[in-house]
Parts: sequence; structure tokens; C-alpha cells
Amino acid sequence: MTESAGADRNAQAVSRFVESFAAQLVEAGMPRMPARVFAALLSSDEGSMTSAGLGEQLRISPAAVSGAVRYLAQTHMVSREREPGSRRERYRVHGDQWYEALTNRDAVLKRWEAALREGVTSLGADTPAGRRMSETLAFFEFLESELAELMERWRVHREKAFGQE
Repeated sequence: MTESAGADRNAQAVSRFVESFAAQLVEAGMPRMPARVFAALLSSDEGSMTSAGLGEQLRISPAAVSGAVRYLAQTHMVSREREPGSRRERYRVHGDQWYEALTNRDAVLKRWEAALREGVTSLGADTPAGRRMSETLAFFEFLESELAELMERWRVHREKAFGQE
């Protein structure tokens, strides 16, 4: 029995869920191995696993786990924690991982907006490409402002529905 599947859990059902959800994440654009690792972490009762546990459950190498976790950490979907008194790391997914991942996209949107502004200036606002770039810029500015409000509404809703964590 792996560390992610307790005694009263059906390991095959967990595995089917992990692979099914990972396939959905891959279809949405996430690389395959990070998708599998994320789904395994999400489905673990503790919300965390070691590299060895992930490797055993998913039947993948330590290098594959490391690369997947690096991707997931960079996208703020998992965090790394040291086990007390040990050099081993645990990888954790939090209940608010989607909130954190989307909130951290703000910096990406700002960089895209800056690049698009430069593009409008370089191409000329009155050219067809400049107008298309301006519309794209306006979309990202709109998305950024709406996302901030949406995330605040979610925070309030989450607190009411699930309490403080």
C-alpha cells in the first residue's frame, strides 16, 4: 500500500482517478508528468507525499518526480516541505492551490501587458496588427481586473463554506 492510499481506499480506483484527471490536465495544456504528480498529490489523504511515494505510486523514476515537482512548484501548484529531522522533502498540495496558482498569474499578465504595449507602439496603433495587439492588451487588462475581484469573492465564499485553514 502506498503512502497516498489508506487501508480503506481502493488503490485501483485511486490510480484510475489519478490517470483520468491527469489526462484532463494534459488536454488543457499541462505536461504529462506534472499532471500525473499533481493528480496523485491531490488524491492523497494527507495532501502530501515524498518523492519515493510518488515514484512508487506512479511507477516513475526519481528524476521524473523531480522534474514534475520543479514544474509544479514554479507554477505555484505545490510546495516543498522538509520532514522534521530528515533531509527528505515532502511535496504538498494545498486546499487553495487553484487560488494561489491563479493569483500568482498576476505577474504573468503584467509582463504580457507590458510586452503588448511595446508591440502596439512598435507596430503603430493605427495599423491592423497594432489594432489587433491593442484589443489583446485590452482583453488582458480586463481579465486582470476581473480576476482580482473574482479571487476576492472566492476567498470570502471559501471562508464561509470551508472555514479558515
